[in-house]
Amino acid sequence: MRKEFFFALLACLLVCTSGVAKKKEKRSVVRIETSMGNIRVALSDDTPIHRDNFLKLASKGFYEGTLFHRVIRDFMIQGGDPDSKGVAPGVQLGDGGPGYTLEPEFLLPYLYHWRGVIAAARESDDVNPEMRSSGSQFYIVWGKKQTPASIKKVKATLADKGVTLTPQMVDDYIMRGGTPHLDGTYTVFGEVIEGMNVVDAIQRVETDKQDRPLQDVVVLKMIVEQRSKKAKP
Repeated sequence: MRKEFFFALLACLLVCTSGVAKKKEKRSVVRIETSMGNIRVALSDDTPIHRDNFLKLASKGFYEGTLFHRVIRDFMIQGGDPDSKGVAPGVQLGDGGPGYTLEPEFLLPYLYHWRGVIAAARESDDVNPEMRSSGSQFYIVWGKKQTPASIKKVKATLADKGVTLTPQMVDDYIMRGGTPHLDGTYTVFGEVIEGMNVVDAIQRVETDKQDRPLQDVVVLKMIVEQRSKKAKP
């Protein structure tokens, strides 16, 4: 009797565990296949403009052959410039796009620049006071783990912009790392759910004086694995 009960319990546990393992991610998920490995990102339904735009470009093959053209160690890796396709070494990149920009979608204190988020690049404030996002360029944050001293400095700078770091944000920046000085000025629209080891490897590559990798890091393709119910078809 005890043996039968044990095997029944074991079978139940296996089924339950299997169910948990196969639970689907509810957000939209895109797999970024690069020459250094794959990165999977989940896109936030709370930033629908950026979510739907990224899904549209990814599904159309817009990013295929583009480079991670700007890489800064302990900071971030940036890609999405269509002008980077097949370009010669040493050429400065970063001005290309699909011909439009996006309305910013700041969502503090819920989406901020902790290590592993994906966010939209943009032109600087002097030519882009509305802080509109690039239509295609994005970056994935690495960022150093912050210290209480560095957080204090960032808080003072952000206060001038009307941005406040919550205790939860501070804890994340100290424990996980990130780039808090970008909060409230660049749109975060998702996060890496698999492949942070690839992000780490890319952010460590050797670069030239323009922060372009000496050996091209190429986006081979992007695959839309899943769309959330709120995403446009």
